[in-house]
Formats: sequence, C-alpha cells, structure tokens
Amino acid sequence: MTDTVAQLREALGDAVSTDAAQLDAMRSDKSGHSSGSAPLAVVHARSIDDVQATMRIATQTRTPVVTRGAGTGLAGGAIAGSGEIVLSTLAMDRVLEINESDLLAVVEPGILNGRFNEILAEQGLWFAPDPASKAISTVGGNIATNAGGLLCAKYGVTRDAVLGLKVVLPDGRLLTLGHRSVKGVTGLDLTALMAGSEGLLGIIVEATVRIRREVAGTLATIASFYPGVRDAAAASAAITAAGLQPAVMELIDPSVLRAIDAFVGSSLAQRGNAHLAVQFDGPGAAEDAHRALEIITGRGGDADMTTDRDEAEKLLAIRRAAHPSLEALGTTLIEDVSVPRTALPDMFDAIAAIEKKFGITIPTLAHAGDGNLHPNFIFDGPDVPDEVWAAADELFLAALKLGGTLTGEHGIGILKKRWLGDELGEDQLDLQRQIKQVFDPLGILNPGKVF
Repeated sequence: MTDTVAQLREALGDAVSTDAAQLDAMRSDKSGHSSGSAPLAVVHARSIDDVQATMRIATQTRTPVVTRGAGTGLAGGAIAGSGEIVLSTLAMDRVLEINESDLLAVVEPGILNGRFNEILAEQGLWFAPDPASKAISTVGGNIATNAGGLLCAKYGVTRDAVLGLKVVLPDGRLLTLGHRSVKGVTGLDLTALMAGSEGLLGIIVEATVRIRREVAGTLATIASFYPGVRDAAAASAAITAAGLQPAVMELIDPSVLRAIDAFVGSSLAQRGNAHLAVQFDGPGAAEDAHRALEIITGRGGDADMTTDRDEAEKLLAIRRAAHPSLEALGTTLIEDVSVPRTALPDMFDAIAAIEKKFGITIPTLAHAGDGNLHPNFIFDGPDVPDEVWAAADELFLAALKLGGTLTGEHGIGILKKRWLGDELGEDQLDLQRQIKQVFDPLGILNPGKVF
C-alpha cells in the first residue's frame, strides 16, 4: 500500500495527504456511522486530470476508491476505511459557465449548492434542487444521491435538473454524457443512471444543469398548527387532492416541534402539536394559498398566511432547524422513506404503532408535498442499538406495504443495503449488480456500499 501512496504522490504531489487527522475525518459522515479504521490516503483533486490520474493508479494497484464531497451524506455512502483511497472533489468548486439564454450552467462537483445559488441570484437566476443541507452540501453530492429537498414536489429532484455530466471511469477514461439541448434521447440515458448512483459507477467531475429565472409574482406562505400529526398529514393530502401545487409543503411532528423549541428558544408547540408549512409561488400563488387556507382551517388547523418574503424565510428556517435540533438530543439515525402522498396519514399511523410496540419515540418530519418522510431514531453512544434496527426494519417494511420506497433522497449507502432486496426483488437486484460490474469490473469504486 505504501507503493500506491508513493505513486499517487509522484503523480499528484501535495494533492495527496496522509495526515492522521484528515484520514480520521474520512471515516464518518453526517449519518453518524464510522468505519473501523482510517483510509490509506486522501487525494484532494483540483482538476479532471487529477481524478483521471488517481483512478489509473487505483486500477493498476487494485486499490479501492471512495469518492467524497462535503461529507454531508446521511446513508454512510462516503465513509472510507482501511486500504482505501478517498478521492475528494471538494476543491473542484468552480462555476464554469452561466448561460442565461439557454438557461443552463456548467459547474464542477465541489461547488456548494447554496453558494451556487448565491452566484446565480446575482443574475436573477436560481438552481431548483433545494436540500435542507444546501448551505453545506455540494452539487456533485446532490447528483450522486439524487437529492430532493423542500422544493422538489413542484420543481423536481436533482436528476430533473441535470442535462449532462462528465464522468471518470475506474480505469481513468473520461465520458461525456447527456446534452446541452432541451431534448435529447440518443441512446440509453446514462446521465440519469449516474444521478443517484452513489459513487458506484464513476466519478462525476463536471455537470451541465438546468437553471431557472427567478419566479415572478407573489410568494404566499402558510404556517398552520394541529392537535395531532395525523390531522396535519390529512390536511396536506387534501391540499394535493384538491389539485393545488405548492412549491413547499413541510410537516413537523410533536417531538420535532418540541426539539426545535428547545434548540432555538421558540414556543411553536404552544400553537399546536404538529406543524404544516405550505408555500405557493408564481402568478397564481395568492389565489392558490387562499384555497389551501380554506382546506387547512376546514380541517381544524390554526393558521396564519403571509406574502412577505422575509417572514416566509423565517417560517422555513423552522424546518431547516429540525435536524440540528434533533442532533442536540443525542446520536441520531436519520431515516428516509417515501410513500404515495395520499398514504401519508397511514404512514404516520404506522410510525405511532412502531413507537408503541418498541417503547421508543421516533421524531418525524416530512416533505409532505411529495410523501417523503424522515423518521429519526435518537440514542446514546456511537452504535445503533439492536432494538432501533428492529424498529427501523418494521418502519421500512411498512413504507413498502403502502406502495412506498426505502429512500426518497438519502440513498442506500451502508445503512439500508440489507433491505434493498425487499424492494427490488432478486431479479432486479441481480441486474443492478451486473450493471455495476460493467462500469467497474474490478469492483474498486465504493466497495461495500449499496450492494
């Protein structure tokens, strides 16, 4: 292995680090999970050439590689261990092109989502993917996990914003995938395949993405409170059933609401046990918001509405504070299941039943606009207790029984691979393994993840 490090240093110089503190930091991500030991080295790639050189050496020496951005993933997908190279793309953070006429931009993978939007905002533009971690997560990481976020019910997930990619294969070859045109159906859609591939197939080194002009018209935001979480879930389902299309619809259960109050010093729980925030944008926003307000109050919601943008941002800051609030309570296993939007009340019932069975509390928030829930398990110490995994098992299977999926946006990583076959079935799981082998015949990319 020292020979591998020597080759990396010869090719890449000071981009290669074996600093003990840096190596130790690569053992974990925001999921709270850690590998058993530190990786071999970290390559801080600064260019596509650096990535290609790293992968050629990795292939020649049969050394596993874990690609990593900001390390904000919640499924353990970028955790590295003994004998592995960490290929960091965080330093590849330039915006290479902004084309307002064609509404596209070309970026390197290490640009932070929030910083990218700050740059776009200077020209009256924006990038729609809006994960709650946008201030600290990279666009490359968003693509690798097909991240969603607060706005995806109306504006789509990250895959919907990706037109093309440059990808380095395990042997160092560079692929140019996709197109710059609005349409493009030449051959199989490998661009879409790469979005959500979790570092298994290649390294994303450049992305051509769709951007949008700032949305004109009113921004109308409703903050509503309910006696119980099922009431809030039913109201969100009724808004969807009425044909309304919010840009944002976020649900917070009683446990999360109390955690936010304790963390930021607010008194939200005095208004109700559950919170539903709904936001409409565009020319018809005010009318749609009033219709939604009628549905909310008709279902027992205590609600306020504002068209002030600063006030709206304060309301959404409540949702963005959810995960830091829960992390302050202990080690947090943040889960991620999705169900059809009309099944959201039933999924909350299933969570309540699991809480009762195992004698635990599962603080849960949801992107109610698309049926994506984030149940959280909080415990002491670094290791997930057996009873938490048992409760999580029942939660995952409950989502599948309701027509849902194991993950809406976090990915499989190491956390959920034991349940992958429950959703995909053996035939599809085998086919996916074969696809992985086509791209990575030596199995050196992100080994031990997903499959």
